Amino acid sequence: MVETTRFPNAPITEALLDIRVKLPAQTDLAQLATFHDAIKQQYPSKQERLAWRGHVEIKASSVPEVSQSATGGPDGYLFTSVDGRQVVQARLDGFTLSRLKPYDKWESLRDEAKELWQHYVKIASPETVTRVALRYINRIELPLPMRDFKDYILTTPEIAPDLPQGLDSFFMRLVIPDPKAQAVAIVTETMEPIDESRNRLPLIFDIDVFRMAAFSVQDKTLWETFEHLHNLKNDIFFKSITPKAKELFL
Repeated sequence: MVETTRFPNAPITEALLDIRVKLPAQTDLAQLATFHDAIKQQYPSKQERLAWRGHVEIKASSVPEVSQSATGGPDGYLFTSVDGRQVVQARLDGFTLSRLKPYDKWESLRDEAKELWQHYVKIASPETVTRVALRYINRIELPLPMRDFKDYILTTPEIAPDLPQGLDSFFMRLVIPDPKAQAVAIVTETMEPIDESRNRLPLIFDIDVFRMAAFSVQDKTLWETFEHLHNLKNDIFFKSITPKAKELFL
């Protein structure tokens, strides 16, 4: 595992810990709503969560027919902390804890999630865990003028040398299996519009690591797996940035 550093000005804008589950058929939204009773002191705000799925069908004919439909509706609730920095989701397909900037440390996120997860288990009675994931969204503000993205980050799009080298925008998505961790990492990079007032180019470096597996609800390997996922996330982040990038976070 790569050596890591805790930065005083970490670029993390949001960190999420997600557990997908299979619930008993009889579990409903009314039951999930009672999750708030156990956490309302720390998470007083309650909001219904809506999920929608779209479907497009094209029928071949001399004049192709296109039909569209959308299905969905409420699938759970979001509960927000007093300061608005943390949000808990209790859904019919799982549980999520997200932390907005400023991010403290992994142990704080993990321990809070463990406590909240026990409330979710008590309320929703999940039969099994089917997927565990961590997602860290980083916003790295690169100073301009900049000679090359690789001065700061090593995983970048590359333009053929005989083409113009200017880049107004890009979107790159890499799916990286890790057999050792029995996990998959999805790394997404894109850039936001230049901040003219500060002469900065915001680079979004999004790391989503997950493992598909069947865990029993109280299996200690569930949280051991999160440790492995966190190590994988750190490997990807720290092996992708340069010393010059690290200086931005100090």
